[in-house]
Amino acid sequence: MRRFFDLIGVELNPSSYAEKLISGAGGFLAIFMIFQISYMVLGSDAYLIVASMGAATVLLFAVPHGPLSQPWPLFGGNLISACIGVAAAQLIPDLFTAAAVAVGGAITAMYFMKCIHPPGGATALSAVVGGEAVHSLGYMYVITPVLLNVVVIFLVAVVFNWLFKWRRYPAKLAKKPEQISQEQASMSHEAIEHALRQIDSFIDVSEEDLNEIYRLARAFDLKSNKKPD
Repeated sequence: MRRFFDLIGVELNPSSYAEKLISGAGGFLAIFMIFQISYMVLGSDAYLIVASMGAATVLLFAVPHGPLSQPWPLFGGNLISACIGVAAAQLIPDLFTAAAVAVGGAITAMYFMKCIHPPGGATALSAVVGGEAVHSLGYMYVITPVLLNVVVIFLVAVVFNWLFKWRRYPAKLAKKPEQISQEQASMSHEAIEHALRQIDSFIDVSEEDLNEIYRLARAFDLKSNKKPD
């Protein structure tokens, strides 16, 4: 059964029930505020923008320490994608082609700009398929509602996650682990970089989290007198 779960990608996450409920509460608060702002600007078309921000909310409140959730991916990913989406909508008459160019261009740009943020694809797509209310905004779409919504979700994430000592956003605000012995020492940046190059694909975990996982696992093995496999 475990092999089947691994095959289809079921993550057996050991996080507590409290953590799951906190993530949901943060998402509720962020979307409630974002929806109000979007509706003020776009009226009945607001759901298209909320769909994009809803995806960002999952990242910022369920995975606040993940690389895809950090401020540069949040701001850069959404704003760059919004610009590409508006350009595609204005320059390409065919809707299907414009939508494809918007999302493909957004992915490529985010990769090169080191700000991969999956909701950016939805932000770019919404600029093309968002209807007349969105099209009439032109490049103002980048400022309002996109930038405005991103600022709101960012501020909510900083304040909300600060209420819980094990959650910090941005991740760099997290408390550094206590000094550890050489036997528990972290992996070097060069070793992690080499390993990632061998995988040659984006891994949604930060270098700090990789080291923390390694440190905690190593400490457990030492305490249990277990040797690494």
